[in-house]
Amino acid sequence: MKKQGTNKSNYGSTLRAMAVIGLLLTVIGIMAFGVNNSDTPKVGAESPLPVVKKDSIASVKAFKQVYTVLTSARCMNCHPSGNIPLQGDDSHLHTMSPQRGIDGKGIYAMKCANCHQAINTPGLHTPPGNPNWHLPPANMKMVFQGRTPHQLAKQLIDPKQNGNKDFKKLIAHADDGLVLSGWNPGEGRTLPPMSYAAFKKAWITWLSTGAYAPKGK
Repeated sequence: MKKQGTNKSNYGSTLRAMAVIGLLLTVIGIMAFGVNNSDTPKVGAESPLPVVKKDSIASVKAFKQVYTVLTSARCMNCHPSGNIPLQGDDSHLHTMSPQRGIDGKGIYAMKCANCHQAINTPGLHTPPGNPNWHLPPANMKMVFQGRTPHQLAKQLIDPKQNGNKDFKKLIAHADDGLVLSGWNPGEGRTLPPMSYAAFKKAWITWLSTGAYAPKGK
């Protein structure tokens, strides 16, 4: 009988200890939640977004760098205001006059993939390549051409205009194959005005500090 009482006493002590641990964990959780600032982006643990406070100055500064890349020929040529892609460092209309098409991959027999192969075609000014070469689709044109910094910043964070991308998907888009191809455009073409690493850093900084748009129209 004495042994059974000892077991009951040990069991009760264990329960009390577990209760205390549970209470401590709850208090720690409340404290951690309490220090969250409302200006801090709420992102999942797996998200590459750094958790920092909003900073309109840093955000706008970063976007101005991003803007120089997005409006360079390497990006803008595939984000035209019309349905014909642009071509060359001077962003003239594509000489073959291909059309966007519903899916952004051309129409009828004139498909983007007819000339733009999976890799760059060897030679000066020959077609650059990518396995998924295309313009944005007709229902989500994502125009860069002619956009002011304010307009483009607003467009890029609007899911109705950016391909239904949230912040996490926008971050991931920096690693998209077509984006990367801008820094591998083939012989005879200029590169974007900054390195890919610098662009990606500016892109993430812009988004993670609030995705502010420069003032203007």
